[in-house]
Amino acid sequence: MAVNSIPAQGVRRPRISRTLRRDITGYLYIAPWLLGFLIWMLAPMVASLVISFTEWNILNDPEWIGLGNYVRMFDPTVHTGQTLYNTAYVTVIGVPLQIIAALLIAQLLNYKGAAVNVFRTIFYLPVITPAVASALVWLWIFNVEFGMANVLLRLLGLPEQRWFLDPNLSKPLFIVMGLWAIGGRMVIFLGGLQSVPESLYDAAKVDGANAIRRFFSITLPMISPVIFFVITTSIIQSFQTFTGAFIITGGGPVRSTLFIVLYIYRNAFEYLRMGFGCALAWVLFTIVLIVTIIQFRLAKGWVYYEVD
Repeated sequence: MAVNSIPAQGVRRPRISRTLRRDITGYLYIAPWLLGFLIWMLAPMVASLVISFTEWNILNDPEWIGLGNYVRMFDPTVHTGQTLYNTAYVTVIGVPLQIIAALLIAQLLNYKGAAVNVFRTIFYLPVITPAVASALVWLWIFNVEFGMANVLLRLLGLPEQRWFLDPNLSKPLFIVMGLWAIGGRMVIFLGGLQSVPESLYDAAKVDGANAIRRFFSITLPMISPVIFFVITTSIIQSFQTFTGAFIITGGGPVRSTLFIVLYIYRNAFEYLRMGFGCALAWVLFTIVLIVTIIQFRLAKGWVYYEVD
């Protein structure tokens, strides 16, 4: 006896909506980045958080000690406070100087001329110079015996300095090194300056405003979002000072250039205190996060957006 089959033409397949199909396509496009973020960023962050609660020298199995690594940071013999002070020093003093210098240079180069591109390139070159090469150049310039800095002082009849070997000069020299590499900030400011409508300047000139008044009343408010972006990223970058201290001074003299990231590296990979190193990394992450949140809260009072 034959079994009657259901007519195929009476069956309707479920249709995928256009919105769902668009969402699936979008997730497929970002899948490589999403997998990379989960595997190479989120997973190591979670692992480091777990390791920060352990005593682990990499060679043996980790031992759970709870908040022991975080409590240990308050021990005066551990020098955590000095590393945070050194980092805060170059951040509080260096970042404002870098931003002011980058803005002034961008303002000077914000014109149309035959040689302007040459000067922009010259100021931007330090940004694309490898960090190790830049550190070696600065080490040679401030060499105590044959460095260009002491040679110039001798020519001027001034006393020679010990530069990176002097605890009183070592941190200011890192600020000078930061000022040398402000080309990236300059380019960002230059883009912001070129986005300011010329009509605003023309109206201000008609009202009799001079160049200084136009700068403070028009330029700064109009590029305040750019300034906010540069301040935030510069602070984060300053907290991550590492290469110069690692190559030039090694944290010395007398731990005057022992910045927090260098201290993390030493504990984790030189002293094999991986648990303590991870704890320091999470303290640094927390500090940067708090400073960034404060920046966003304060930005509401001085950052101007055209959509406001």
